Amino acid sequence: MRLYPAFFRLVFSHMDAERAHAIGFTLIRLAGACGAGHILRRLSRPSVVLRTEALGMVFPSPFGLAAGFDKRGYGINALTDLGFGHIEVGTITGQAQPGNAKPRLFRLVEDRAVINRMGFNNDGALAVAPRVASARRKLESLYDSNRPIVGLNIGKTKAVDLAEAISDYLVSARELAPHADYLVVNVSSPNTPGLRQLQDIASLKPLLEQVRETATGAAKRRVPLLVKIAPDLSNEDIRDVADLAVKLQLDGIVATNTTVSRIGLETADQDVEKAGAGGLSGAPLAQRSLEVLKQLRTAVGPDLVLISVGGVETAHDVQERLDAGATLVQGYTAFLYEGPFWAWTINRTLAAARG
Repeated sequence: MRLYPAFFRLVFSHMDAERAHAIGFTLIRLAGACGAGHILRRLSRPSVVLRTEALGMVFPSPFGLAAGFDKRGYGINALTDLGFGHIEVGTITGQAQPGNAKPRLFRLVEDRAVINRMGFNNDGALAVAPRVASARRKLESLYDSNRPIVGLNIGKTKAVDLAEAISDYLVSARELAPHADYLVVNVSSPNTPGLRQLQDIASLKPLLEQVRETATGAAKRRVPLLVKIAPDLSNEDIRDVADLAVKLQLDGIVATNTTVSRIGLETADQDVEKAGAGGLSGAPLAQRSLEVLKQLRTAVGPDLVLISVGGVETAHDVQERLDAGATLVQGYTAFLYEGPFWAWTINRTLAAARG
């Protein structure tokens, strides 16, 4: 299973990062379409000892795939075949948009990190919704019980002014909530101008309240609602978000998104500068993400769901987050370096440790 890192070094490391991602994702989808999905599901299905209760559901594993990998909803079934306990699709916006100009995705191999300024490139909520609905139906037919969970991550359309941001989020909530196991309001990407201003409590409170009301009305059921925050918030701001989540009886917090910091990187300064602006993800984010998790758990108490993401690479990392108070754990960047058996390896190691 460790063949992939060598393959990455020989092939993908010399290729434009976004092109490599597109090729890898296409191969994953083709494997499912060619009938390999049945074999992968049988081999990769998480052990029953990993089942985790959260958000009123049972997740097959506490480890899932973070938003960003599948922004268009085309790979849900193929990705769950690889053993992820949940897939978070997105970020999806109210309107379709191409994202920022290319190149916009850069690897920092020495740091096992990525800088991206993708800019929420996606097909828009109206187009993504039926794909998610179809994927959900297929999952329900493939799994007698304990199917993988599908979360949907929504953000602001770049062309929409901040003053109209809530209305834009409500478009996504209305279209997507009927098909979502849970919804995440993303107010923390650094790649949409002004978006992080929505993390201010005065802006965040009405946004979350109205998204929840709209989602409930559209789905005709309570759809668990979470908010995703940045690692660059001050400790005081983190406590404020935690207090708001408790006050609003929010279902959870996803922590954290990418960082604008470039401190402590092994990659040469000129290469980092060449990559330019964008959010940094991967191993360098691990320590701050863990710190934010611990602060949140202390602030919100034992019951609120916390999904920890940022710098997670191994089963040890997943267990460390769970021990620190995470309910669920997500990864993404290490998937690009470790390949299609990454989730399977993590699940197998976690299950072995639990006996």
